[in-house]
Amino acid sequence: MKSIHTLAALLALVAAPLLAADSPEPYVWLEDIHGAKALESVTKWNATTEAKYAHGARFESDRARAHDILDDERQIAQPDAVLGDQVVNFWRDAAHPHGQWRSATLDAYLAGKPQWQVLIDVDALGKTEGKSYVWHGADCLAPAYKRCLVALSPGGGDAAVVREWDMKTRSFVAGGFSVPLAKTSAAWEDADTLLLRSDFGPGTLTTSGYGKQVRRWQRGTPLSSAGLVLEGQPTDVGIQPTVLSEGEVRHVFIVRGKTFYTADTLIRTEDGSFKPTPLPDTADLRATVGGRMIAYLNKPLGKISAGTLVAWKTADVLAGKPGTPEVVFTPTRTQAIEEVNSTDHVLWIKLLDNVSGKLLALTPNIDGRWSAQAIALPANAAVALAGAADGRDLAFAQVESFLTPPTLFAASADGTVKPVQSLPAKFDASRFTVEQRFAKSKDGTRVPYFLARPKGVTHPVPALIHAYGGFRVPQTPTYLTTEPYRSGPLALSWLEDGNAYVLANIRGGGEYGPAWHDAVLRENRQKAFDDFYAVAEDLVRTKVTLKKKIAISGRSNGGLLVGVAMTQRPDLYGTVIAGSPLEDMQRYSHLLAGASWIAEYGDPDKTADWAFIRKYSPYQNVRSGVRYPPVFFYSSTEDDRVHPGHARKMAARLMELGNPVEFHEAREGGHSVGGNHAEDALRAAMLHGFLRRELMGLRD
Repeated sequence: MKSIHTLAALLALVAAPLLAADSPEPYVWLEDIHGAKALESVTKWNATTEAKYAHGARFESDRARAHDILDDERQIAQPDAVLGDQVVNFWRDAAHPHGQWRSATLDAYLAGKPQWQVLIDVDALGKTEGKSYVWHGADCLAPAYKRCLVALSPGGGDAAVVREWDMKTRSFVAGGFSVPLAKTSAAWEDADTLLLRSDFGPGTLTTSGYGKQVRRWQRGTPLSSAGLVLEGQPTDVGIQPTVLSEGEVRHVFIVRGKTFYTADTLIRTEDGSFKPTPLPDTADLRATVGGRMIAYLNKPLGKISAGTLVAWKTADVLAGKPGTPEVVFTPTRTQAIEEVNSTDHVLWIKLLDNVSGKLLALTPNIDGRWSAQAIALPANAAVALAGAADGRDLAFAQVESFLTPPTLFAASADGTVKPVQSLPAKFDASRFTVEQRFAKSKDGTRVPYFLARPKGVTHPVPALIHAYGGFRVPQTPTYLTTEPYRSGPLALSWLEDGNAYVLANIRGGGEYGPAWHDAVLRENRQKAFDDFYAVAEDLVRTKVTLKKKIAISGRSNGGLLVGVAMTQRPDLYGTVIAGSPLEDMQRYSHLLAGASWIAEYGDPDKTADWAFIRKYSPYQNVRSGVRYPPVFFYSSTEDDRVHPGHARKMAARLMELGNPVEFHEAREGGHSVGGNHAEDALRAAMLHGFLRRELMGLRD
């Protein structure tokens, strides 16, 4: 049955857009990230939103609860890396909002009794140096793990400083390797040599803002003397040195990203030069194990189907005789390979099977075949690989679902599984039900989604739908205290109000392998939006909810999704939450890392591409005479991946036309890493108040 629109809605949908493609840009000044005028507006909008939502008993209760959950010392201490017989972990709690990097013995960790030794206290370091550092990780040189490269971001953006750390003295190395603030990628070639991608000055960056050169930097020499190893083109996305270990053997690669989805992969030879590997430029290098290079096929390779793992013998590649690739693992029609890791002798594969997680351990045989061992983990749950202990051939996997708190397991190749740490329940799960359903999209595609509701609810209730739909990233259901992503326990609070929460697995992600993503690339993007509408309409059809009682949530590419949904279907949705969103698709490729996403969306500077992008770009499709659903934009000033100007400009355009808009821009934190838990808790509480006000009519 076709959707029925009111006369007003039909007239609105054919009204002329406010801003034609060739009109002067009225809000370009909001793209000046740290400009005084732009920040004046941000400060004003933030204050207005906080005055409306950041007060009262309900808000204080929500914020305190969110903060307690985020800072709970009972959180799982993830094994960020296993360095020989030591586990390192990055830990944040109330006393250490910027976190501590710390270590414990592997045996004590596996026994559930780690005695943590602090390596770097990021809060203390920031206070000493007058910086607000955000941890970006450490890369320690195998197999001795005596020296590490530590990355710290002032403010939390993708750009970071890189400094050498001595694990024995627990201090930064005086006169050691040190790289100034940039979007740097560094790899240890040996103890005295780095392979480095960074900003080396004019002409060394791509149009996406990443380095296009890899240079070799010798210890004791100035960074300016680092010699060029390989250089890409200005139109490339970027270039990346990387090291994959196999026992005590280290294989050094350079991956030149020509587009977001194509790359040339080169391997280092004995003389220090780099030679091409047989990987197709559409394949992804995932691991080295058993004397083989393991790659994931995003496109078919001869008769080998896309979505398959294949292998080449590394020695043959180095000798220039790679031969025919071995098939390592081929998923079924309902499966997709999401994560791959390796230990000294085992290849670990995390699968999705109808969006439920599974873990396999594969070992190579002499005849080129691979033996697979299924790991017995809880069913119907999200599984995430959380590190590995190479020498012991152990993989760590975290398992959780909407209603089941996370448990970290240590898995052996023989299928033995041991729980390492489990979180206690943080709410009464018996009050809720979860089911997986399928909606039918406009072109007939079955689109899965997870639906959580209070038990016994049979009448329509307000619903919150979260989705992403892009870049091969699947959406799997995590514990409700972390849903939706970067919104704290918003989904839990919403369910406790008596409402429904939905996680939609629309096309564009990786839920069913490469085809699920490729179906909505470029000119086919509308199919992802149609999938999203199909889920909402299925909820209405099955009387889970009603039109205009649906809130939609998305972040980053998901922010684009809900921006499109708001402008294309204002008749369907009641409220919108857009986090760090893309909104101006005419300008996106000129803003920060935007040029790197042209393979996903198309190039708006090309007439043919703009013709299909123009049809959905939210900023260009805001129309006068249309009443849009109330929207809450949140973002970060220091986000150097998705430009905060997208949210700012979209908010200004909607406000200009008299639409209800809430806006909050954090002054710290990047795109994928928050500045501190206090900001996340504030956001979660305000978003809950926003939903209660707009969909439930409550003024807390």
